Amino acid sequence: MSNTKKMDPINWIVKYVQEAKEEIAKISWPTRDNTIKYSLVVIGLCLVLAVFFAGLDGLLNLGLQKFITLKK
Repeated sequence: MSNTKKMDPINWIVKYVQEAKEEIAKISWPTRDNTIKYSLVVIGLCLVLAVFFAGLDGLLNLGLQKFITLKK
């Protein structure tokens, strides 16, 4: 059996909340400018990838259509 002493639920919750507050205080939050910059980078990358995959899909579709017409 373990030598650790069990805490009652109320003390456990109080200790948990205190420790959570201490950890949240240690977080280095990004600035508003950084958040906007990184969000724009993500949106731009998503748009570039969407265009790339749409073009790739169109080329593959065209190639498949050409292949199907060769078999007729």
